[in-house]
Amino acid sequence: MIDKLNVLNPVGCPPKITARPLAPRLSSLQGKTLYLVDCRFDDSDVFLKQMQQWFVEHMPSVRTVVKPISSVYLKDDPATWEEIKTHGHAAVVGVGH
Repeated sequence: MIDKLNVLNPVGCPPKITARPLAPRLSSLQGKTLYLVDCRFDDSDVFLKQMQQWFVEHMPSVRTVVKPISSVYLKDDPATWEEIKTHGHAAVVGVGH
């Protein structure tokens, strides 16, 4: 029989997080370029291509660009974010499953 039982806290020690506000919403997507960013998480590309097709069928004036990041989702991709700032009006960062 066990006299003592050790229990671990599954929460661990999460890092301190500083909240950041969301970007302001556009008044309309009409005539805008919308980047659909594929973070290369399981099947996110499938979802984003379906989203792109929805825009083709329902909002054809919106130009969509499916943009995969250059590496895995855990690594930052400054070149992609700069491209979106330069050429896009908005972005949807997609994760999948």
